[in-house]
Amino acid sequence: MELWIPITVAAALFQNIRTALQKHLKGRLDTTGATYARFLYAVPFTWVYLAILLQLQSTDTTNTNALPAINTVFLSYGAVGGIAQILATFVLVWLFGQRNFAVGTSLTKTEAIQTALFGFVLLGDSLTIQAIAGIIISLVGVLALYKKKQANSGTNLTTSLTQNSIQATLASRIIQTITTDRSILPGLVAGGLFAISAVSYRAASLSLEESGFAIQSAYTLVWVTGFQTLIMGAYILGTVPKVFLRVLQSWKAAIWIGLTGMLGSAGWFAAMTLENAAHVRTLGQVELIFTLLIGYLFFKERLTRQELAGIALITTGIITLVLE
Repeated sequence: MELWIPITVAAALFQNIRTALQKHLKGRLDTTGATYARFLYAVPFTWVYLAILLQLQSTDTTNTNALPAINTVFLSYGAVGGIAQILATFVLVWLFGQRNFAVGTSLTKTEAIQTALFGFVLLGDSLTIQAIAGIIISLVGVLALYKKKQANSGTNLTTSLTQNSIQATLASRIIQTITTDRSILPGLVAGGLFAISAVSYRAASLSLEESGFAIQSAYTLVWVTGFQTLIMGAYILGTVPKVFLRVLQSWKAAIWIGLTGMLGSAGWFAAMTLENAAHVRTLGQVELIFTLLIGYLFFKERLTRQELAGIALITTGIITLVLE
């Protein structure tokens, strides 16, 4: 088994735990505060993680470069990825107030599909016919996952598309659904932002001089998390300073978000340094299984048949993409 596979599965598990904790914290803080807590409390853990790796590396006398040199490509991609992840996390936390935990998280699962597309555009990663088929299947699953929220409509999206196929094109129905269901478009946007961050982080890590994937990914994580904490902290202090105080007061709960968030991010960064970001994010869709278990065990949530069918389609698309 290739090393990036178990690393990715572990990263998905820790990310899911962090997301569940973040949803709980949102009951005490607003969306901005819950989003910022994820970055602020991860900073010390990223430094500890890097220090441990450097200590382990110091036993290797053949390695004379403890840390790789910083370059403009690294800083540029790190900044783009960091900002994209902040915006994506903000949208994700906001989504928790619109849909239940399992479906709200599933909305962002187009991230894997969009990562493949952004990887093709930005890094030149190719897409096979099988990969394209997986993308289409997953997109159908996303569309089937959500029911329209119109007060006078008892039909779901799939039924609506079928019944109105004679009167309108598929594209126009999709556009209409996106404009009438406020949870769909933000979910797709969040997935796209996460995709941009994933591709950017891989590019940033690979731009560092060769010093081993662990150090490259950990160093990228330290820089990106620090950057995210600084810019978001400055924004909060300049606009809603009371939120900053509430984040500090919530440290007992937020510190666990920081720890699990760091562990998840460390796994993602390491895996994406080893492997194509689209493949990593696609395998990371195993998080859906963790999401369902957490939603069932801790939040007592239930899924409708249509939602389960949508998730099944997304999973089928994921498997098709992974097995290409």
